[in-house]
Amino acid sequence: MSQGTPFRSGFVTIVGRPNVGKSTLMNAMIREKIAIVSAKPQTTRSRIMGILTDPAYQIVFLDTPGIHQPRTLLGESMMKSVRDAMDGMDCLLMLADVTDLGERDLAIAREMSGKKGPAVLALNKIDLVSRESLLATIERFADCGFDAIVPVSAKTGDGLPELTKTLVSLLPEGPHYFPDDMVTDQPERLLCAEIIREKALLHLRDEVPHGIGVEMMRIAEVREGLTEMHATIYCEREAHKGIIIGRHGAMLQQIGSEARVDIERLMDTHVNLKLWVKVREDWRNRVGELRNLGYE
Repeated sequence: MSQGTPFRSGFVTIVGRPNVGKSTLMNAMIREKIAIVSAKPQTTRSRIMGILTDPAYQIVFLDTPGIHQPRTLLGESMMKSVRDAMDGMDCLLMLADVTDLGERDLAIAREMSGKKGPAVLALNKIDLVSRESLLATIERFADCGFDAIVPVSAKTGDGLPELTKTLVSLLPEGPHYFPDDMVTDQPERLLCAEIIREKALLHLRDEVPHGIGVEMMRIAEVREGLTEMHATIYCEREAHKGIIIGRHGAMLQQIGSEARVDIERLMDTHVNLKLWVKVREDWRNRVGELRNLGYE
């Protein structure tokens, strides 16, 4: 940072409909995989922090669940986490998918740009549309009151430097909120549980993923370089349990094998991961179960 240049920092809350790429964008911005991603709606269930630090600035991103009409206590908890993440924010970042725009996006845009403080609209997935279509989309959102509209592709990285520059310009002068080498406040136990849930989301179909929760039961170092982990995957129906386990345990083994690779990369150690599947009927509407799984 050059002499006399103020250090800028602040909290940027990312909002938008489900499946517009919020978690993918945050991961790309901080260049670390902090939030799990999948093609399933409502993959993100709680506020997830990602920290981008530079000699001249520190942006603290708050990734939030997709804005939707809740039908369960879990859904209500998810929407509460969105509201909580917006309290005390320094800038709002709304994300919209240019390949799947609708009136709901415009409604959210008009509501969010009216919040106190600066607001930026990022139009994601520009690698999948023509320039003419993109320009038409920008025009469509032009009167929504955003301080800036930035086209980006979270997948390819196009536009991310410009988005970073725009956000920094809107942040106030401030302190280092977190150490330079810190990229998230998520505890390892929660990160590991989310990795397991991500692998389940990738392989399970229909309504099963929405009723899945993961609880880490045990994390213990067996010896130097080897950690043993026990985790339970909860589902809401007996039929779903059979699907998660699979024929001769094949599905559960695949979920565990893929999760173990990512967990070993995260923790930089060998991992012996053991998974169980249990039925907890209607757990998404039970306060105690939500708290056990870190959603309340």
